[in-house]
Amino acid sequence: MLRIYNSLGKKKEEFKPIEENKVKFYVCGPTVYDVAHLGHGRSAVCFDVIRKYFEYKGYDVHFVSNYTDIDDKMINRANEEGISVSELAERIIPEYKFDYEKLGVKPPSVQPKATEHIDQIIKLIEELEEKNMVYTLPDGIYFDINAFPGYGKLSGQNLEDLRMGARVEVNELKRNPYDFAVWKFRKEGEPYYESPWGEGRPGWHIECSAMAYEHLGSPFDIHGGGLDLTFPHHECEIAQSEGALGENSFAKYWIHNGFINVDGEKMSKSLNNFSTLKAIFENYSPTVVRFMLLQTHYRNPIDFSQVLLTQSRSALDRIHGFVSILNSYSTTDGESNENILKFITNSKASFEDAMDDDFDTSGALGSLFDFIKKVNIYLADNPLTTKSREAILEFLQSIDRVLGIIFITTSDLDADIEELIKERNQARENRDFETSDRIRDELLEKGIVLEDTPSGTIWKKKN
Repeated sequence: MLRIYNSLGKKKEEFKPIEENKVKFYVCGPTVYDVAHLGHGRSAVCFDVIRKYFEYKGYDVHFVSNYTDIDDKMINRANEEGISVSELAERIIPEYKFDYEKLGVKPPSVQPKATEHIDQIIKLIEELEEKNMVYTLPDGIYFDINAFPGYGKLSGQNLEDLRMGARVEVNELKRNPYDFAVWKFRKEGEPYYESPWGEGRPGWHIECSAMAYEHLGSPFDIHGGGLDLTFPHHECEIAQSEGALGENSFAKYWIHNGFINVDGEKMSKSLNNFSTLKAIFENYSPTVVRFMLLQTHYRNPIDFSQVLLTQSRSALDRIHGFVSILNSYSTTDGESNENILKFITNSKASFEDAMDDDFDTSGALGSLFDFIKKVNIYLADNPLTTKSREAILEFLQSIDRVLGIIFITTSDLDADIEELIKERNQARENRDFETSDRIRDELLEKGIVLEDTPSGTIWKKKN
């Protein structure tokens, strides 16, 4: 039984899809005014694993994650650089795609942009207008939170408690300090769109509601995002969405991933304590970064450091080393060994138990290391049949469709590497150690590490 911690209610609940065997899933994507930092990477990897585990369980997953390509940050950055907002988005969006692909993140089923959904946004605001849930001020159209009695149900606090640290727009004319703009009237030098209320652009919160409805319908199963989006962004999404279309017309389950902390503070661009993914990738492979993120349960904070990355690289080396040795192991004929099959059965159950418990990747990785330890102990005193090896690899491949850290992606270079290894082995047989060392050094420069074992030479990519 799969249980999810639902932020709406703050407890674990059995997952029951709205439509049998289908999962409709929306995750708030980045505002594309700058390249991705590690916090973006954590959210992307977190929901990638959750999505892939649903697929592992046999669900048909429709996964939507947006780009916010029009808001104040976008406008300010574009003005600083002397370019249009659309030019900024066109430059930054490919950077996100590139970095996320390196992290092994599967592209969404649909990846909408806010600017492509102006008509849907206008329609949603019109629904709110018909129900007298919005009002007009000189600078825009505002949602009246007092018109929605359920405001605050996601964050679980009253409005006074919510004030500290909230991203609330200051406007003394608002009926309530927490009222928020759904449409902002045109300002000089800003991009704008036509609307029934005049030229302007959408507010941040309304964008996600409109995109979610357009691509998932009403209601849908899961809405996800970073913990910092709980209030006000997700709270406002619920208010305007259910305000327009009725109670329980939005997301059934809400999932939020925890922060990444540096020196006890949340990693963020505003604090200038962030590390971009590109900078980290210069010294550590994306697979190491993904592994580091999966070591901690998605709801818990991560205390980021270079030490943590180094430890992750060492732990990942153990996994990749096991796979390399397994692939090069001299096998015997015969059926799969009963002990090996038992290890696989138990480890598969442990993996699924962990993931069924609110996607506990830390526990899932623990089951993987326990499996590797048991197989290594067994192989120290027992032969390995070809069928046993095939069964082990098949099991590892099945769970790696979720984890994405076990198998290093192969490339066209692999055949060349194998050919150089053969050449090196021949040189060693001929006691031509100069050639042997030259080939080793040549491969090392390409990021390939060789290891000579009793079963032959194996290679792996340096993390």
